[in-house]
Amino acid sequence: MYITCLDLEGVLVPEIWVAFAEASGIPELKRTTRDEPDYDKLMKWRLGILKEHGLGLKEIQETIAKIDPMPGAREFLDELREMGQVIIISDTFTQFAKPLMKKLGWPTIFCNSLEVAENGEITGFKMRIENSKYSTVKALQSIGFETIASGDSYNDLGMIEASKAGFLFRSTEQIKKDHPELPAYETYDELLSAIRRAVNE
Repeated sequence: MYITCLDLEGVLVPEIWVAFAEASGIPELKRTTRDEPDYDKLMKWRLGILKEHGLGLKEIQETIAKIDPMPGAREFLDELREMGQVIIISDTFTQFAKPLMKKLGWPTIFCNSLEVAENGEITGFKMRIENSKYSTVKALQSIGFETIASGDSYNDLGMIEASKAGFLFRSTEQIKKDHPELPAYETYDELLSAIRRAVNE
């Protein structure tokens, strides 16, 4: 009994914060978990920049409305879901994810939530569980599932390494260099074939 666990941003959809950095003209917001392994530190830093510029949830959601899944992502996901259960495990937030889930055909996603004031200012964030990706695959394993995992960033390494099979997908040269033991793929066809092989082993 397998569940495939996928990261969202960088794997199925473009990075939300990078898109927002471009839309808002604030290049500092391009920093993601590919650059900063400490998610808590990264988010607090982002919220500080938003506050400084007077930007809130509404502005980010306007950018997200224009983001489409990566070419081939929906087809990849559909094919993967025919093989078995798939859960997207993301450090994004429910307030960001919904329009993207619609474009991906409403897959299951486990993510976090933002704390938003009445004026739309993002005042904080609530993580679903500490070290959520790793904790989630361990929880799935504890109820009898084997997990297969794939992601592109530092915060995906825990779930990738803890799974029966784990793959980097469109990751950075630095992460690939630091983890030569992890198979790394660039196309959905390659990743699908690798997952299929892992399922049939």
